[in-house]
Amino acid sequence: MKDPNNTRNTAPRRGSPLWIYISAVIVLGALSSAAALAELTGPDVDALLGNPVFWILGCFIVFGELRPIITPGSTENNGATTSTTFSFAALLYAGLPIAALLQAIAVITCGIFRGRTPHRIAFNTAQYTLSLAAAQLVLALFGDRATPTELWVPGGPDLPAIALAGTVYFLCNDTLVGAAVALHERVSLVKALRWDIAYQVLVHLALLGLAPLMVVAMDRSALFVPLIVLPFIAVYLNASVSVRREHQALHDGLTGLPNRKLLIMRTEEALNELRRPGGRGGLGSSRRRRTADGPHQRAGLFLLDLDRFKEVNDTLGHPTGDRLLQLVAHRLTHSIRPGDLVARLGGDEFAVLLPTVRDEAAAREIAARLRAALSEPVRLDGMSFDLEGSVGIALFPDHAPDFELLLQRADVAMYNAKEARTGVEVYSPGRDRNSPARLSMLGDLRRAVDRGELELFYQPKVSLHDGQLVGMEALLRWRHPDKGLLEPAAFLSVAEQTHLMRSITHHVVDAALSQAAAWWRDDLTVQVAVNASGRDLLDTGLPEVIEAGLLSRGLPAAALQLEITERILMNEPAYASDTVGALAELGIPLSLDDFGTGYSSLVRLKRMPVEEIKIDSSFVRRLAESADDAVIIRSIVDLVRTLGLRSVAEGVEDPQTARLLREMGCDAAQGWHFGRPMDAATATDWLRRRMERAPEPAA
Repeated sequence: MKDPNNTRNTAPRRGSPLWIYISAVIVLGALSSAAALAELTGPDVDALLGNPVFWILGCFIVFGELRPIITPGSTENNGATTSTTFSFAALLYAGLPIAALLQAIAVITCGIFRGRTPHRIAFNTAQYTLSLAAAQLVLALFGDRATPTELWVPGGPDLPAIALAGTVYFLCNDTLVGAAVALHERVSLVKALRWDIAYQVLVHLALLGLAPLMVVAMDRSALFVPLIVLPFIAVYLNASVSVRREHQALHDGLTGLPNRKLLIMRTEEALNELRRPGGRGGLGSSRRRRTADGPHQRAGLFLLDLDRFKEVNDTLGHPTGDRLLQLVAHRLTHSIRPGDLVARLGGDEFAVLLPTVRDEAAAREIAARLRAALSEPVRLDGMSFDLEGSVGIALFPDHAPDFELLLQRADVAMYNAKEARTGVEVYSPGRDRNSPARLSMLGDLRRAVDRGELELFYQPKVSLHDGQLVGMEALLRWRHPDKGLLEPAAFLSVAEQTHLMRSITHHVVDAALSQAAAWWRDDLTVQVAVNASGRDLLDTGLPEVIEAGLLSRGLPAAALQLEITERILMNEPAYASDTVGALAELGIPLSLDDFGTGYSSLVRLKRMPVEEIKIDSSFVRRLAESADDAVIIRSIVDLVRTLGLRSVAEGVEDPQTARLLREMGCDAAQGWHFGRPMDAATATDWLRRRMERAPEPAA
């Protein structure tokens, strides 16, 4: 049975039920000890001091208290203390005063050595004294009144009495500690005793069963006593090896943190506590905290991933990266609450288990504290690092009923935090690409590609100076058999994180090139723009698909334009990929879409084969009402002109906005004012009509 104060080495609140109980046990133990010691006579003391057996026995009792046998799953607080064998043997051989005295010396020595509080030492001393006294009463009923001068060596017929005394010792000892634990945890005594009763019965059966053999050995010769200890040494060494192997199996070799296996075990324990009516609501012995609106508690699982850690490994090497991970582990473990658990899942990915957490706000507060601890500058090898991490939060039972789903949804939240650059995100079903509804849509979308349900609509880009057509942007639509015509926002995010995106992009490029070829054959020479994602720029097969499509249709590279969002410029792999270089060699121009919503590097912007910059519609639509947006747009237009590129404004829906843009020097515009997205047939008719009449300046 574990110690009632194994998580907090502090005295219970004065006047509390636990304080009253511990005080009562200490007083009763002191009275029992005083009564027992009063029975010692002068000859008894002389026999005690003169017999080497008692000195050896005292040393073994002290050592047994100091070095319990710790088996996998136990700790120093609930491990098997071999002092039980020796103190019970002392009780059988020389009576209660000697056993209680030697055990008290051992408990006090161990308490001082481990820095335990006086009340804790006193309780443990009283607990053992009362248990030994109860066992002595049973032995006395059978006629055993051993003293240091009248030693008792049991025979075979005495084993039933010893067995009963051992049972009483165990029940008294376990009940005394169990009652303290029950008061500390605020649970019933039966429940407190039931937590590890099987383990305690097995351990005490073995330890108490060896006591009679110990007595027989002591009576024959003091030299036999060390021989009895040899099995304990073997068990101790075996247990140490088992604990070490268990630790290696359950902990990360680099950081020493718990690994995924131990995280699963601890999470399941925490969830079981929360599921159980009246459960403790956490790990260890911390009591379930109750909120003002009821006893309901949550468990939280964080997934934390270091930002840009790969750059450290690539630049400074893996040894420096490993030291950085060790430092991160140290900071995380010193930033969590008592009872929480930090684990390393692999690479630069860590998990944090909160066995109990009040609500989402409390979980966010803890996550923010973890990120703040990481953000402290780090100095390694003469260099300073600024660490940052993205944290995803999932709560039980709000977001998932078990560990696997909690981890999956914390992972989703973590990637949402990375994408949004917010640092911390709580799981949201609406942003989960793995939700059943999204998985169903993904299956439908995969079939839509095969069935030809995806089609392109086209919207014109028009020069603001002379009204000339600059190009046509191909916009993807899904003609869903049940839901009708769907725009990309309704389905494309489902595909962006899967390999299906590659198939969709190839389909769009093929359809756009086919339409461009049809227009060029009809002397409608217009450039067609296609949107490309960051995943597309990492697809080394895309340039080959485009080149083959251009050659098979006899089109020049200028017939196709790829539009990429500004945020892709922030992604170093996408910017520096072979795909971008291959597209540049082909002569495929790029258009930078949604400009103004990201954080472009002017150096990268200048180096990329970009021919135009598209100003995001969120600024354009407020142009007439917002002076700030007008300043932003004018600055972008001036910058683009300086770089020798074309500026295109998106979302132009009225003549006034078109006029203001033209006055600012914007080159071209796109929006409902010039033409709504049209299917291929309608767009072809629109182009023919426009080509038949002379172009007019856009107004």
